[in-house]
Amino acid sequence: MSVSQDSYFIPEPSKWPAIGASGVFCTFIGLILWINGVNVGSYIMPFGLLIILFLFHGWFKDVIKESMDDNYNGTVSTSFRQGMLWFITSEVFFFVSFFGSLFYLRTITLPYLGGEGHLAATGMLWDNFTNTWPLINLPDDSNYSQAKEAMGPMGLPLWNTIILLTSGVTLTWAHWGLKKDNNNQLVIGLLLTVILGIVFLSLQAYEYGHAYSEMNLTLNSGVYGSTFYLLTGFHGMHVTLGTIMLIVIMFRSMKKHFTEEKHFAFEAVAWYWHFVDVVWLGLYIFVYWL
Repeated sequence: MSVSQDSYFIPEPSKWPAIGASGVFCTFIGLILWINGVNVGSYIMPFGLLIILFLFHGWFKDVIKESMDDNYNGTVSTSFRQGMLWFITSEVFFFVSFFGSLFYLRTITLPYLGGEGHLAATGMLWDNFTNTWPLINLPDDSNYSQAKEAMGPMGLPLWNTIILLTSGVTLTWAHWGLKKDNNNQLVIGLLLTVILGIVFLSLQAYEYGHAYSEMNLTLNSGVYGSTFYLLTGFHGMHVTLGTIMLIVIMFRSMKKHFTEEKHFAFEAVAWYWHFVDVVWLGLYIFVYWL
């Protein structure tokens, strides 16, 4: 049943937040146990991921039904947009904290250990420490495999940058199709964006495998190794989530759920994807190039 324009739709009490919290808890507890060599973690983490997949299916289904029942009026749509903007703002600060850590390490910590500036403390941790970036091996890292080199900006990173920027273009093209009430253009644009997202993730997985097996670049490879995998890994997680959302929107578009006047779900996912594009540009510049 649709709601009037001067009222606000209140959904029924939902089980999905509790299920989502359980899935996230199991996933991360399992991951922590698995990383630390506790075998039961390899069973708990997949169980948590299955719960999250069940969450996506059930919650998306409920929200889509509410939308198709015309429960969302202009007031609800405005609150959705505000919520999405605040969510993306929180994501901005999430990545700002990581970029800030990288900046602090490169411009304050390493020069400090190398004897530069008013905080100079040469020999405090390592004698004759040299301030160099990327720092891929610590002076006393004999217990770890020696990394051969840092990841360069050419090759796969450059291709992934081109692919992700192109995906932003195809998504914008899909949006134009929606604005022109051209559903074929909308679906094709979304399909191309999904394909490019999957290609990006596949190349990143290959890059990680190459870094580990051929370059000995691991999380233990100095501060560069840890920051490299932390920044690119979290970005890859966001690309994965964005691709899943784009797939859902693509199938909804095939069923013609969106119109020129009513398409917030599409807009929300598009905002998120363009945000992911911008973050990758920052990563490519500050992690790969500089």
